[in-house]
Amino acid sequence: MRYDVDVLVVGGGIVGLSTAYALTRAQPGVQVAVLEKEQALAAHQTGRNSGVIHSGVYYRPGSLKARYATGGAAEMVEFCREQGIPHEVTGKLIVATSAEELPRLAALAERGRANGIPVAELDAAGIAGYEPEVRGVAGLHVGTTGICDFPAVARRYAELAGEKGAVLHTGTELRAVARRADGVTVQTSAGEVRCGVLVNCAGLHGDRVARLAGDDPGVRIVPFRGEYYELAEHRRGLVRGLVYPVPDPAFPFLGVHLTRGVHGDVHVGPNAVPALAREGYDWRTVRLRDLAGTAAFPGTWRIARRHWRYELGELHRSLSRKAFTAAVQRLLPAVTAGDLVPAAAGVRAQAVARDGSLLDDFAFAGFDPDDPASARRAVHVLNAPSPAATASLPIGREVARRALAALEAGGGAPWRDAAGPGR
Repeated sequence: MRYDVDVLVVGGGIVGLSTAYALTRAQPGVQVAVLEKEQALAAHQTGRNSGVIHSGVYYRPGSLKARYATGGAAEMVEFCREQGIPHEVTGKLIVATSAEELPRLAALAERGRANGIPVAELDAAGIAGYEPEVRGVAGLHVGTTGICDFPAVARRYAELAGEKGAVLHTGTELRAVARRADGVTVQTSAGEVRCGVLVNCAGLHGDRVARLAGDDPGVRIVPFRGEYYELAEHRRGLVRGLVYPVPDPAFPFLGVHLTRGVHGDVHVGPNAVPALAREGYDWRTVRLRDLAGTAAFPGTWRIARRHWRYELGELHRSLSRKAFTAAVQRLLPAVTAGDLVPAAAGVRAQAVARDGSLLDDFAFAGFDPDDPASARRAVHVLNAPSPAATASLPIGREVARRALAALEAGGGAPWRDAAGPGR
């Protein structure tokens, strides 16, 4: 395979495909290709989550997550409606199960209102009105939360981009990157690719791709596995919609929650345990390169020192169905261990700084149109965990904006006039 394009997107998940879609809409005629190492699109974070369209209630006002999630949620619902993709605006409950959680619940209500999200405060009777089997002392109802089929969304982005000329190559792995003033040459498992701008949407491998391109991302992806169960089919009636605990603001995970999906299944989870590989979806999957890289990174040990008590609890729930069930019973007392059926796990691509802090916002690097001194010819998505699927349309537009500006700043792809597109 040999082809030359203006923009090469690495990663066929929902962010990479949204970027390709945005590029073809922003500049008709731009030549775009997408590389995905798996044989299928949306094989990792996009295809291994609970399918929630997040409202934006959790995120710091003014942050990219807050802005992109609140706007992106409405856009996602409209996109699904227009494209005939299964979705529903269900609303969700956030439930405090003890008096100690009430201050955090109140702070969450205040944050939601600061982000422009309608939030209704509930007492125990109000909770029962939405979810008769759920128990709590107080709660919030967030009406703009929904559910959808994110893999179907990603595939539709790919189809729409393809209709405008974008080329998708699955089963094609990035091997090496050579960046020069006049463009980028990429070696893949299928041959050489030349492009004007490289866009890195590699998710779990985003920091590695940045380093291959000659950029120091300053962070490391530390993989956390989220393990899910489903309610047995005859027990799905225990949950009507979406039920969440009050999150711990010191940790970027939302805790074990209950999610009725668009196909009627009810997900329970996830927990958050260290994965032994970047694509380590169970305890048996160990990749020595991944494990060594994680262990050698100073931020990993600083996270461990800071959160070891929390992680011990997560590990206990991973190894003991009884302990996992007990965590669920705080919200849903009627559930039993026999009601829980193992489901597919996911791995979160969480960027961590050397000081052990977990990046709490979306993060981009490489060329920045607002910084003339920024590195040319590459744009990197360094941190895009949840709610990136919800926010994929605005994220894609932002990455496309940077990529097109980088293409213009670099004078485009100079070989095209001389040799043609070469695809």
